[in-house]
Amino acid sequence: MSQIIPYSQRFGRNIRLTHHVRDRMKKRGVSEAMLMDLIETGELRRASTSDFWIFKHYSDRKDNLVCTAVLLAQAVIVKTVMVDWRLEEDTP
Repeated sequence: MSQIIPYSQRFGRNIRLTHHVRDRMKKRGVSEAMLMDLIETGELRRASTSDFWIFKHYSDRKDNLVCTAVLLAQAVIVKTVMVDWRLEEDTP
């Protein structure tokens, strides 16, 4: 079961973290504070109608972009978090 954490001002919804993302956060050194900052201020890329990538560079980290995959439903459901993520540019 997912757990509710703070409300997202950006999306106007509660945020739910899956067990999977909590495990990945721990493994990859991503705190809840960093995840909240990422959700609220990171750059958005649409993956489908309701799925998004949210990513941001943190200068105090040695890895590339920190990215999270989210599903926008009644809540912002955070599915996973990645580091050393690379943005694939859209092809024409």
